[in-house]
Amino acid sequence: LLRPALCLSRRAPAPADPMLYADKRALETNLKVNLLAIREKELNYYTQNCQAVGTQAALLAGFAYSGLTQVAIPHDRAYALRIAYLLVTTTAMCFELIAVLNTTLLSMMGPGLALRGPDGSMHPAVDGMMTEYRTAYYCFVLGLVFFHFSAALFSWLIYVHWSVSTMVTLCICGSLLLLTRYAKRVYLRFRLPAEMVITGAFEASDVAAAAAARTV
Repeated sequence: LLRPALCLSRRAPAPADPMLYADKRALETNLKVNLLAIREKELNYYTQNCQAVGTQAALLAGFAYSGLTQVAIPHDRAYALRIAYLLVTTTAMCFELIAVLNTTLLSMMGPGLALRGPDGSMHPAVDGMMTEYRTAYYCFVLGLVFFHFSAALFSWLIYVHWSVSTMVTLCICGSLLLLTRYAKRVYLRFRLPAEMVITGAFEASDVAAAAAARTV
């Protein structure tokens, strides 16, 4: 009689309460959902920026294309002037088309990776959009600058008298200067140093601290 009792006393301890395991898994799930919600704000921010830049780039690309196809270039003008106008206008259109293509792909494939990719795809999707968005923005700005140069060359192609062409060119250069100064002023006012940028990405230490704060 004593031997069965002794065997029962040496039996392995009972498993932990399943409610504790469920609470732990629920805490981990809620924490992951909250982290993804923070990162989703960044994803939406860059997606909206890409759509805005893509719309304006498409508009400027259309203007540049019209300058190539809808303008009757006088044949009595200097050959170098005509070549310069065509090259500058084509360059402006190409830069804007690159910006359109880049922003279109970003606004489609970035959220697609975050939504349909494996676990953890939100972070590479947002980081990739942050990097590629700069390229699209620089192409848009370069296309805008070349668009002004194209307009200045167009004035020398169309207007016969040099004084009219000079006045139009000065107006265009003044417009480009004002745009540059305004863009610089806005950039300096809202500029955020790289070391002060806060993203939605969490390191392992941040996740552990957040989990500890939730359990307190």
